[in-house]
Amino acid sequence: MQGIYVKLTVSVTLFLSLLGCHAGQPSVEPSDTAIPTSEVITLHGEWIIDTYEDVMLDPQTSGLKYANGYLYSLSDGSAHETQTRRLHQIDMQRAKITQKFGPTTFHPRVQESCFYSYLSNKPDYEALVPVPNIEASGDSGEKVNAWIFVTEDASRSEPLSAACQSKYAQTGSTLFPTLVVRLEAGDTGLVVTHARPVQFPTKLSLNDKQFVEVGDFPNDGIEGLALKRDGTLLLGLEKDSEGQPRVFELEMDSEFWSSSDFGIARDSGLLLPQFESGNHPINGIDVYYPSAESDGYLFAAARNDNELWIVDLAKRKATQRIKLAFTAPSLGGALETGEACATSYVMNNASIEGLAVVDQEVWMVNDPWKVNYMKNVVCPSDESRYKLMAPLLFKVDITAIMP
Repeated sequence: MQGIYVKLTVSVTLFLSLLGCHAGQPSVEPSDTAIPTSEVITLHGEWIIDTYEDVMLDPQTSGLKYANGYLYSLSDGSAHETQTRRLHQIDMQRAKITQKFGPTTFHPRVQESCFYSYLSNKPDYEALVPVPNIEASGDSGEKVNAWIFVTEDASRSEPLSAACQSKYAQTGSTLFPTLVVRLEAGDTGLVVTHARPVQFPTKLSLNDKQFVEVGDFPNDGIEGLALKRDGTLLLGLEKDSEGQPRVFELEMDSEFWSSSDFGIARDSGLLLPQFESGNHPINGIDVYYPSAESDGYLFAAARNDNELWIVDLAKRKATQRIKLAFTAPSLGGALETGEACATSYVMNNASIEGLAVVDQEVWMVNDPWKVNYMKNVVCPSDESRYKLMAPLLFKVDITAIMP
């Protein structure tokens, strides 16, 4: 694709050594379960063009995954009203929206559930996974039309009814439960067919009271979804009650959607980085299997840190923290000094939110952070695109960072 390529500043040899490719388990201190790199990989982005032949208007791109030969994304609850409750199909070779599905309609079972009022207004859609391997019949090439996303911030919605609050009180997190939601896409339609709340684990404190391990953070909840080869759904949490990023697991069998009870999440036990201070959320995740025999890796985008984390799903190797820099192409023209604008500029704030593994490439999309996005303006001609909160698409070659 024109404009999307990667400047590799890290050698394969370095990554082979960092990933601990020798036999046995690496020596990992309990307080340091990650190995940061000092090198930086620069990713050159391309503005995503919408169906109206201009950059996207404030889509607040939240999920990104690959299926049917395309990338797909969702918009979260803070997006422009023309983007919310819609599934966007992206031609990744042109960085262009080729089709939009939605806005979402609802199956009668969802309309009769405790969560219809929230889902039918301006819900906070987050993350995305296609689900062919647990639902599709026939050969593996069958077209995907079923998707799962997760909800995050419901603090602006109407509270649940008294009966629903009583039934779903033990969330282990926020008052309004996190929901995993199933979609079906038709020609252009998008139907919410199921919604199920998630219960997170709690711990007993010293006074034998339940301690909310995840924490009550309505806008710092689940931001990433990935589906393992065995059908386990991984849920990436921005931060827990201790301010640490976490990954949870949810078993999804053929009977999962037949229940309206809590889906029970458990901690994944993955060797994620631990931090003494600051905010270090993971926002986009996907899985990568180098071979049929491999236990695989979880790729995670650490939004605030401009990092890509490579997490060993076998829990033997320390997580690798790969430093990233993101550039955006410029429209050109002149600076205020009269000098010519450069062809591209390193972004002050990219805020990666979606991540998808496609064959031997990792694709990422940013979710413009409204209070910081204008900090990216260097060339005056680019200001209008940043004011529109327009996102960009990036990619990196896996073979450059993995053995």
